[in-house]
Amino acid sequence: MEVEEGVQIDDKAKRMRDLLSSFYSPDSSSNASSLENYSSSSSRFATLDTINTTSFDADLYMNLLVQKSNLENLLQKHVEMAAEIKNLDTDLQMLVYENYNKFISATDTIKRMKNNIVGMEANMEQLLKKIMSVQSKSDGVNTSLFEKREHIEKLHRTRNLLRKVQLHQILFTWEEQFIYDLPTRLENCIKSEAYADAVKFYTGAMPIFKAYGESSFQECKRASEEAVDVIIKNLQRKVFSDSESIQARAEAVMLLKQLDFPVINLKVKLFEKLEQFLVNLHLDELKEPTNASADDNEPPKEGTVLDSASSAAHEASIREFVEAVRAYRAIFLDSEQQLLKLAQDFVTKHFDATRQKIKQLRSVELLAILRVIWSDVLLITEVLPEADLPDYALQAARIVVKDYINSTFKQLLLDISDALTKAQVGQKQGVEEYSLQVALEASRKAVIQGSLDVLQNFRQLLDENSDLVLKLRDLIIDWVQEGFQNFFWALDDHFVLLSGKSNSASQNLNIPGSIAGDKVRAGLVLVLAQLSLFIEQIAIPRITEEIASSFSGGGTRGFEYGPAFVPAETCRTFRSAGEKFLDLYIKMRTQKISVVLKKRFTAPNWVKHKEPREVHMFVDLLLQELEAIGTEVKQILPQGLHHKHRRTDSNGSTTSSRSNPYDRLGRSNTQKARSQLLETHLAKLFKQKMEIFTKVEHTQGSVLTTIVKLSLKSLHEFVRLQTFNRSGFQQIQLDIQFLKTALKGIAEDEAAVDFLLDEVIVATAERCLDPIPLEPPILDKLVQAKLAKNSEQSPVS
Repeated sequence: MEVEEGVQIDDKAKRMRDLLSSFYSPDSSSNASSLENYSSSSSRFATLDTINTTSFDADLYMNLLVQKSNLENLLQKHVEMAAEIKNLDTDLQMLVYENYNKFISATDTIKRMKNNIVGMEANMEQLLKKIMSVQSKSDGVNTSLFEKREHIEKLHRTRNLLRKVQLHQILFTWEEQFIYDLPTRLENCIKSEAYADAVKFYTGAMPIFKAYGESSFQECKRASEEAVDVIIKNLQRKVFSDSESIQARAEAVMLLKQLDFPVINLKVKLFEKLEQFLVNLHLDELKEPTNASADDNEPPKEGTVLDSASSAAHEASIREFVEAVRAYRAIFLDSEQQLLKLAQDFVTKHFDATRQKIKQLRSVELLAILRVIWSDVLLITEVLPEADLPDYALQAARIVVKDYINSTFKQLLLDISDALTKAQVGQKQGVEEYSLQVALEASRKAVIQGSLDVLQNFRQLLDENSDLVLKLRDLIIDWVQEGFQNFFWALDDHFVLLSGKSNSASQNLNIPGSIAGDKVRAGLVLVLAQLSLFIEQIAIPRITEEIASSFSGGGTRGFEYGPAFVPAETCRTFRSAGEKFLDLYIKMRTQKISVVLKKRFTAPNWVKHKEPREVHMFVDLLLQELEAIGTEVKQILPQGLHHKHRRTDSNGSTTSSRSNPYDRLGRSNTQKARSQLLETHLAKLFKQKMEIFTKVEHTQGSVLTTIVKLSLKSLHEFVRLQTFNRSGFQQIQLDIQFLKTALKGIAEDEAAVDFLLDEVIVATAERCLDPIPLEPPILDKLVQAKLAKNSEQSPVS
């Protein structure tokens, strides 16, 4: 019995487990497959937790539990499992009760539905009978009324057709009468200038004219077209009339469009009229500044750009043009681009006209023109704001003002060049009225006073308070500073060009007055040297002060470009230029003297030279050249400090055999004279070196002394190229002795001059076949005779 009861309990537990598994598991097939997989691997991976899985194996679980647990744990596990089984039974009972209640509720619902459907079938049969009865009666009514309804519809269509025919007859009669009356109506409209009504009447009659104009209404069409031609002419006249209002002119254009008139041709003609208006306006009201006063502070005379009557007339014309543009834009709505280009062209022509006469304008006149242009721009901007004319005018004004500044500096350069060119021409033609001193003073004035006048002229630009010029203020300051820098560079290049030297930069100046190198006068070069010194020491510092006081600021160039005007660099440039021109002047004068010396020493046969009877004429030529140089130098250069360098003042002793070669050569025969030459050479080695050539200063004495030294050095070189007999040697001795006396009043450094003259005597002795000098009494006698002869030819007044 107990075995049977245990079997029943196991069956019951298994049935409950299967019931719960079927209730909670959504997929039985997956459970079965998982069970098979689990059973295959349970032997290897069996644990006590498998009791809660669907593939639970009780025997395997009990064996595992017995193996892992002791008796106390088994009893505890039994108690826990008994409690869980009881809870499961309770849960299953509750589930069964809930499902039973739902089943009872569904059964009751089905019973009620069955009771309600019992009488519905009879009612549906009665409804079907009534519907069939209504349908049979409706078919009877339709059959009996069919013929009458067709007759009524036919009569209704006939009535509508008769009404349309009657209305058409009435309209045709009215249109016929309207067409016959149309010419008269158009004439009346023309008389009363009711062009809108006339166009309305004619366009309304156009369909009839197209259909019957060539047959029934031919005369009416011809008369109407003649009247319309008159209307078109009147409308065109109205469009071109400036006395008509903008609205009236726009209405006239719309009426012409309705009449199929080619309005595009009318648009072109009106635009050409605007263009012609600008051609006639193009600054003609502003007279040329031909009678402008030379003083900017004086009031402008009649005929200048500041003429108030001309300005008023110009403003009236501009306002008339603005109204014409406003009307054109209102009439032709698609004309914006044309008008924008027209306005920009107008401003461009304004500035082009100003640029053409920029060289003749002063600042006050340029400012007057800019004010007029700016006023015109503001007026046009009112009607064409899309043109952005203020910015456009500002860009054009930048070009004009910059061109004005550049042209002013170029004119200043031309003035300086003109003053220097007069010096060149005057010196070439022997004009005494325009001496080198006058040229120097004129060019100095042109530089310093011209630059100050230019600054005064530009200062008026900065004092202007109009919006256009105020926007350019910083640019004007930079342009003036940069202009002075470029001006001095160009002036330096032009000086180089005037001096006869080629300069790649100066060839682009395009300034008249350039002189070929072989035609340059030495006096002009000396003027350039002294003028460069004046620019460095006086002009640039003065101009720098003026720029700092009135043209400070700017800064639109950017820091990466540095300052626009660098006076220190400019001073260095002209200091170097002054030194180069002074060296060039000395070189040119020395070369001319060298030509005289070359002719002297290459012409005669010195080996067959005759005994000297007087000082040679080449000495007179040499002294004449030095006198001419002295005349030029005295006009241009200052005297400087008078300091005669005597023989005792020079460095080193000059009392050796070289300083007094005549005594030693005179007391010996030919053999002894040759031996003395060796002693002279040895004396050179032990004698202290004398400083012959020093730095040339911008003074009369320094320049003359340098030229004399170079000339004597050339004389020394020419002597070394010849071979002399005794007479030739004595002729050179006589000439040199006379030069010693003549050069004392010309050169400052007597010691160096005497030394060079002694060098010539020694070099001649070295090249002489028989160096026997003249006796001192004979030498003095010939020198005194030459001095007496010169005194007779040029007596002292």
